[in-house]
Amino acid sequence: MNLLYANDRAGEYPASYYAATAAPLARFAPLAGETRADVCVVGGGYTGLSAALHLAGRGFSVVLLEAHRVGFGASGRNGGQVGSGQRLDQDVLEKMVGFTSAHRLWELAEDAKALLCDLIKAHAMPCTLHPGVAHACRSDAEVRAIHAYAEKLRRDYDYQQIEPLDRAGLRALVGSTAYQGGEVDWGASHVHPLNLAIGLAQAAARAGVRIFEASPVQRIDPGAKPVVHSDHGRVQADHVILACNGYLGGLEPKVAARVMPINNFIIATEPLGTRARDILAKPVAVADSRFVVNYWRLSDDNRLLFGGGESYGYRFPDIIRTVRKPMLQVYPQLADTRIDYAWGGTLAITMNRLPCFARPQPNVLSASGYSGHGVALATMAGKVMAEAIAGQAEHFDLMAALPQPRFPGGPTLRAPLLVLAMTWYALRDRLGL
Repeated sequence: MNLLYANDRAGEYPASYYAATAAPLARFAPLAGETRADVCVVGGGYTGLSAALHLAGRGFSVVLLEAHRVGFGASGRNGGQVGSGQRLDQDVLEKMVGFTSAHRLWELAEDAKALLCDLIKAHAMPCTLHPGVAHACRSDAEVRAIHAYAEKLRRDYDYQQIEPLDRAGLRALVGSTAYQGGEVDWGASHVHPLNLAIGLAQAAARAGVRIFEASPVQRIDPGAKPVVHSDHGRVQADHVILACNGYLGGLEPKVAARVMPINNFIIATEPLGTRARDILAKPVAVADSRFVVNYWRLSDDNRLLFGGGESYGYRFPDIIRTVRKPMLQVYPQLADTRIDYAWGGTLAITMNRLPCFARPQPNVLSASGYSGHGVALATMAGKVMAEAIAGQAEHFDLMAALPQPRFPGGPTLRAPLLVLAMTWYALRDRLGL
């Protein structure tokens, strides 16, 4: 079964709150026949659209192929949180790659947040960055650890934008007694994710990128001038960028061995009206400290958008049942609230949760596996690959040098082994360990 079609109608966005409130975007035609480009980008999410936009800005001719619609995958379905740093904390990165490289990774992640802000403003995109992402901790030990980490960022990285919260402060903010304290990162933000993808697509098209939707790539002929084959056409290019993330399939086995698709789910309540102030006292996004993270925020019309739960097969489960349970554990006062939207999406993780940057074939670059931390980093990844194709590979090489182990068991056994591991961590979550 192909993940591109397992849970979705061909060429259609899922029935999500994001799709229902998306900015208008006319369909791009499918690829037909043969064409030529300096660069062929495979995938129309943040990574691919950003790469195409930045390449066009440097004077390259670019063709972008998307199997469904731009923003169809994780880019148009995620929780919209724009976090600080990399997916791993800086103290972990310091032990992994050394203090100097860890600082460079922090700086690149900060540049990624700034890039997102600049792109939205420069291209008048149909979305707004709202400041503030709170982190909610379930135990006193977690609170102490997160406050100590905030102090480390202040001391060692001159990052001053985290506000520590004790139990009373956190509970006043999130309107729940499920947590013991936490923090708010006012340098982080949240955004309507599909409208961000649509804004990137509009900007890329205006810059001259030829975007083709409903054009799934079936194979790539490697070589000095790779040839990318879609259903009804092909593209000959000097360079190829793979920006497929969880929907890569078997297109590039060297990347697939290190990047694994998983599914995550979100529900949207009916508009809460004045009750919204009892859910979030300020318009921040929230993520908690569970291994399988719960995350939530309010929409512009005061719906609670609540995400949680994971699955590792092709078919999505009963999404409302999957996500409503953790939502009510955080907000039991919403037991009588109607669920208006429920959707799932496929993202990609790596073994160590760091993104996978690679040169799997001559003249082919790939970036994926953002592990739930991709809104800003995926957008930056596109720019980084554009720089590398233009001959400035410093940032790409920094990311590509990160250790990136293969999943044990190969394509056949990696999912069952991951299910076993995640079942253990889910048990720890339920036991409060």
